[in-house]
Amino acid sequence: MKAWVARLRADGFEASYIHQLHARFSQIMSDAVYDGVLGRNPCSRRTSPPMGKAKVYVATTEQVWAIHDAVPDHLRVAVLLGAFAGLRVAEAAGLRVADVDFTRGIVYPKQQWPGKPLKTDGSNQPIPIPHDLALLLAASVQKYPSEMLVTNGPGTDRCGPWIIERTMRDIRQQIDGLPEGFTFHDLRHYLASLLIASGADIKTVQARMRHQSARTTLDTYSHLWPDADESTRTAVGAVITARIDSVETAAY
Repeated sequence: MKAWVARLRADGFEASYIHQLHARFSQIMSDAVYDGVLGRNPCSRRTSPPMGKAKVYVATTEQVWAIHDAVPDHLRVAVLLGAFAGLRVAEAAGLRVADVDFTRGIVYPKQQWPGKPLKTDGSNQPIPIPHDLALLLAASVQKYPSEMLVTNGPGTDRCGPWIIERTMRDIRQQIDGLPEGFTFHDLRHYLASLLIASGADIKTVQARMRHQSARTTLDTYSHLWPDADESTRTAVGAVITARIDSVETAAY
C-alpha cells in the first residue's frame, strides 16, 4: 500500500486526490472483509495518506459581477453581502435591515437563518463597508421593503439559504470559467483575495473574515499572499541599495 501511494505521489497526483482514492478503496476492501473474501483490510487508517488541503477557488472580479448580474434582481443584494462583506449564506439570509448602519457604513452580523446564533463567537464582529456598497444595500431595501435585507422578491419577508444556493447552482454554468462546484461561500474567498491583493496583513484579513484565529486564515489563504522569498529579497535589497547610494554620494 505504501508503495502504491508513493507511486501516485511520484506521478504528480494531489494529496487530496490520493486520500480520497485510498478512502474509496478502503470502503471496497471493508465490504470484501465483511463478505469473507479477504481476511483483513489492507487500506486501514494506519496506511491512510495525509488528506492534504485543496486550495480554495477565487473568482475574478469579472466573474463576481457576472454572478451579480445573472441572479434575479432581488438576490443581487445577497451576492454583494457575500463578495464585499464576507457574509456566509446563512448570515446573509438572516441579516435584518436593522443590523446595517447605512449612514456610517457598518454591517452588524447578529444571527443566522432562521434566527439561530452565529457560527462562532468572532462572527459577530462589525464589518465596515464603503459608502457605495451601503448605497447599493439601501437601494435594495427601498426596492424590496422588508424586515430582512435579502428577500425572495416583492412582498416577501424571508429568503432561506437554500434558495440562494439553488440560484447559484442554476446560474454558475452561465459564467465563463466558474467551476462546477462553485457555491455562495466562494464569494468569501473573493473578498479575502481582494484584501490580500490590496496589501492587508493577516490580522486585518482575519478580522474581516471573522475567523476565530489567525491560524484559520493562514490555513485557508496563505497561498494568496505574495511570495515570501521575493518580499524578503526586496527588503534586503533596499537596505543594500541605500548603503551603496550613500557611499557613492559621500565619495563625490
